[in-house]
Amino acid sequence: MESVEKRTRHFIEQEIDQDLEKGVYNHVMTRFPPEPNGYLHIGHAKSILLNSGLAEEYGGQFNLRFDDTNPTKEKEEFVDSIKEDVEWLGAHYGEHLYFASDYFQRMYECAVQLIKDGKAYICELSADEIREMRGTLTTPGTNSPYRDRSIDENLALFEKMRCGDVPDGAMVLRAKIDMASPNINMRDPVIYRVAHMHHHRQGDAWCIYPMYDFAHPLEDAFEGITHSICTLEFEDHRPLYDWVVRECGFKPGPRQIEFAKLYLTNVVTGKRYIKKLVEDGIVDGWDDPRLVSIAGLRRRGFTPESIRMFIDLCGISKSNSSTDYAMLEYCIREDLKMKDKRMMAVIDPVKLVIDNYPEGQTEELPIINNRENEELGSRTLTFARELYIERDDFLEEPPKKYFRLFPGNEVRLMNAYFVTCTGCEKDADGNVTVVHATYDPETKSGSGFTGRKVKGTIHWVPANESIPATVRLYENLIDEEKGVYNEDGSLNLNPDSLREMKDARLEPAFGDLKAYDSFQFVRQGYFCVDAKDSSPEHPVFNRIVSLKSSFKLPK
Repeated sequence: MESVEKRTRHFIEQEIDQDLEKGVYNHVMTRFPPEPNGYLHIGHAKSILLNSGLAEEYGGQFNLRFDDTNPTKEKEEFVDSIKEDVEWLGAHYGEHLYFASDYFQRMYECAVQLIKDGKAYICELSADEIREMRGTLTTPGTNSPYRDRSIDENLALFEKMRCGDVPDGAMVLRAKIDMASPNINMRDPVIYRVAHMHHHRQGDAWCIYPMYDFAHPLEDAFEGITHSICTLEFEDHRPLYDWVVRECGFKPGPRQIEFAKLYLTNVVTGKRYIKKLVEDGIVDGWDDPRLVSIAGLRRRGFTPESIRMFIDLCGISKSNSSTDYAMLEYCIREDLKMKDKRMMAVIDPVKLVIDNYPEGQTEELPIINNRENEELGSRTLTFARELYIERDDFLEEPPKKYFRLFPGNEVRLMNAYFVTCTGCEKDADGNVTVVHATYDPETKSGSGFTGRKVKGTIHWVPANESIPATVRLYENLIDEEKGVYNEDGSLNLNPDSLREMKDARLEPAFGDLKAYDSFQFVRQGYFCVDAKDSSPEHPVFNRIVSLKSSFKLPK
């Protein structure tokens, strides 16, 4: 019997296997808990697919839960965008959509119980004083002068906070743990604050809000999450996570396991930076195709399959590392190369007139849509006396090893005939407006002609039947040679990250176009119909990725 090669199970799967074998849990439940304070990016895709994938693998449940405990930055717009992103990636949460703010009453009751158990107290120190008294990594903290308040006094003051009788910043509720703990997170952390702010879902029902380190473990516990999968920066917070779960009476509580974040070279993922780019008008919203927000990647033309392939290749580990953006481009090429038709599009057109082709005559030439995938069929393209070719496919005075059109040189027009350049016309500024050529009718593609060979092949579209379009050519938003950040912390932006070619021409076979339709433009790359600006009257295409890359998968 042939042996079947199995994928090596990553460390999180191994930990879950052990928990199930020991009977700690009899099922698996995971969640993705985004804060609705911005759009998701490619790093979040790793967490989404990891958590949903684990639930699917173990026949468990996957929850989408919005961690909306900070009303200062949260918007319904972000909630809607996150739901769309998660669903687009194929992470199925079904009816399991939750909001942390729906648990505010239960969280409040847990806080009251901690006070009754002598595990929490009201502190009136300022934020700066609390910070100063926490100590350092080498020196213990100092107890708050309010730490030994009676339980009754703490309950009364907490109720006063709850009723709106305390101004912002005047009081906080702190967990009573250990000011000498070697883990600073355990030095009586703040678990509730006063904030007289309108909440995007709860309105004005609350004027006190739980802190993330208190709310998050309770949310997991309330929902019955078994494995709280999070990134490495929360590793030092795990003792506090476990303390909250334990002291609030959840046994067995959820187990926190950390993994390494996804870092991409020379891209912007920080919400603070993206927000500034959006507000300053440098990019066209959170879904600008130059961003690696999931919405931006989707608008640019990346597919869920390509994102999943990329995440699989990156793997799951405990060590932080950076991944080359070229790997993401590799994945979309691999996904589209068998899916997309290979069509003719001239991005920067100049007219080509074939002087010896009969005026008014046309012929239909057969073209295979994708030679690697016969199921995509074929089409015909009209050949005529006047065509459009790429401007850089003609040079009057070419350098060495230039094999395209120049006076006296012969090339093949793709799927058509050999043509020989005879000259050009120019405008008053010296710009080439028309290229002239003659064709050899014996050299028709597919005719079996073997009389001679040419070194260059160029693409074209018929001038009279071509469709006008705008094509956007994207480069990295960051100047790769200078790095992501300047010395002052600002972003090193690439001034040529977007070029709009507004006079592009498409072959007529493109037909009716819908948002996100993608094609390979022969010799140019893969392109997608823009979901925001394209219209039937004037299509707009985004370049997803060029055709070639130096990237190779590691062996």
